[in-house]
Amino acid sequence: MRITLAQIDSGTDVDRNLELIEDYCARAAQAGSDLIVFPEYSTYEKARVDRSFVDMAEPLDGPVATKLYATAARHGITVVAGLLEASEEREASEEPDRAFNTLVTIGPDGTRLASYRKIHLFDCQGFRESEYIKPAPEPVPVTFSCGGMTFGLMTCYDLRFPELARILAEAGAQVLLVCSSWVPGTAKTEQWATLAKARAIENGMYVAAVSQTPPVSIGHSMFIDPLGTVLHNLGTGPAMATLDLSPDAVQEAREQFPTLKHHRLL
Repeated sequence: MRITLAQIDSGTDVDRNLELIEDYCARAAQAGSDLIVFPEYSTYEKARVDRSFVDMAEPLDGPVATKLYATAARHGITVVAGLLEASEEREASEEPDRAFNTLVTIGPDGTRLASYRKIHLFDCQGFRESEYIKPAPEPVPVTFSCGGMTFGLMTCYDLRFPELARILAEAGAQVLLVCSSWVPGTAKTEQWATLAKARAIENGMYVAAVSQTPPVSIGHSMFIDPLGTVLHNLGTGPAMATLDLSPDAVQEAREQFPTLKHHRLL
């Protein structure tokens, strides 16, 4: 199957962000891709998570999501993108409302195949994502199928929790999609690459890790094969890359290093 990573520079102009997504989808479809993957917060992003993220949140059948569904259908391509999902349940009166940081997977016919609410919120480096974002109420793995392969969904800070990648692998995922807006800082680019390669090696799976560009994020979206080799790194500017994935490569890696079979719970 053929996959495209779309490293974009989302901002606070939702219409511009949707136009970017439209353009990249058109280019990916022209390249013959089955699937295109966008970063976390694709439809609205800024350097700090604040109250505006809650204000911009909508249901998964709201105007922004509906435009994404139409884009996927228009170009006949499966789309994974990050958006802000409005919480269905109101918070207690003494606590402000929060939104979900959600990834949606949209099929080539414009129907929603899956949605994943971020489990681990980034309360690090002076950030407090949890002040305005709610974690998934039930931390369950989310997978979907496309082009004869199974994909697992993960968002940014989730990458630092290896057990989630293992659970997704055990649920059948052959490719881990890590949609991110990786916050810059000391050694952060090195950590991003190291963690992504580790998740591939530990589980014998492809890792397709896509991030927003500087200055909000670090860029360096990358494809990693099931043995941990970086096949492509997109650098720091807006860019896209397309690659063919093979289930045989996953099977061969897992035959060489059958860690899923050898794993013993402690």
